[in-house]
Amino acid sequence: MGKISIVSAKYIIHADIKIDGMVDKPDVIGAVFGQTEGLLGSDLELRELQRSGRIGRIEVNLESKGGKSKGVITIPSSLDKAETCIVAAALEIIQRIGPCNATITVNNIEDVRISKRKYVVERAKNLLKNLMDKMMPDTQEIAEEVSSSVRVMEIGEYGRDRLPAGPAVAESDEVIVVEGRADVITLVKNGFKNVIAMNGSSVPDTIIELSRKKTLTAFVDGDRGGDLNIKELLSVADLDFVVKASDGKEVEELTKKEIHKALRSKIAAEQYRLDHNIPELDGSNGKSNNDKRQQDSQKSSKGDDRDRRRNDNRGQQRQQPASKPAQISAAEKEKFKQLSDELVGTKGACLLDSKMEILAKIPINELQSTIKDLSTDIHAVVIDESISKDLVKACERAKVRYLVGTESSVSNASTPIRILTYDDL
Repeated sequence: MGKISIVSAKYIIHADIKIDGMVDKPDVIGAVFGQTEGLLGSDLELRELQRSGRIGRIEVNLESKGGKSKGVITIPSSLDKAETCIVAAALEIIQRIGPCNATITVNNIEDVRISKRKYVVERAKNLLKNLMDKMMPDTQEIAEEVSSSVRVMEIGEYGRDRLPAGPAVAESDEVIVVEGRADVITLVKNGFKNVIAMNGSSVPDTIIELSRKKTLTAFVDGDRGGDLNIKELLSVADLDFVVKASDGKEVEELTKKEIHKALRSKIAAEQYRLDHNIPELDGSNGKSNNDKRQQDSQKSSKGDDRDRRRNDNRGQQRQQPASKPAQISAAEKEKFKQLSDELVGTKGACLLDSKMEILAKIPINELQSTIKDLSTDIHAVVIDESISKDLVKACERAKVRYLVGTESSVSNASTPIRILTYDDL
């Protein structure tokens, strides 16, 4: 007898059966064939349909408890929808199985193709996701991987100390000094080619020579070792800027975004000296500040534009008044913090008098003209922007005592104005 399985069926009939007595599975199957015989005509005779494979094996699962039986009947069908529904309805006419009363209720007719279609769709989604995640990197990822490998290959040695360095140290006007080779690899991978390593806690002569010719930025780990390396550099080299990684992190652990963020927040070496009470270079280190200024002046006469700019800046610093920057009080600091919080994202500026009362709130682009035209004395200026040299000069002419901004490219050592950033507050 030909039979079909549930796998090859188009529909599956699910029916519940309740029997007032104890019966076996063969009794139920016999009742289904016997009591539907001749009911639906020769074309829908269950025995003939099962011989031809259009109705599959009838499955019956029974449980007997307390003298009664109940269970489910499952019938696979490859008939069309209408014929399958007729066969299902015919099951409900069965009222007795053996000597016992029985009730059969068809719960639902499952379309197997819908279930298979859902499975296919879900499986296809998972396969596509895996394909995109693991097997199909986009063009950007491929290019980044190739570029990263090339950058690592570009790491060479510089100077007589043979220090690990990026390929752009010699021609760049600005150089980043890090602690070790791993830090050089990290920065070169992320596009910074003007980087060189100290290769130890002592500062090599190569670094000292570079500091006399180029703008030197120290980028160190965010730990005590990093602080010690900065002090060492400040004591023997002409350092210009200081950058520290986040607390507890090493430079080689930073992501590209963290590296850019750290470099944007660099501070002047003079400011770092003041904050950490580090003395200026003196004669015990080989050459005094005056000797260095004289050397810079000689380089300027030879046509080195960069050294000329540095000497001019130092000359301006010597011409600044000898008065120390104003000391901020707790009340002033709290007021500045409150105003800076209010100004975040507004690109605005706030002018205060000596009583810490607000004189004006204006857009940043009108600030310098307002400072110039305002007849009232200005005690402090708070802005939602980085502090520039031009703004500092305008505030000096107006005898402003405090200047507060998001960050600053001007150090406190070069101006009588007390410069504060949001981080200082």
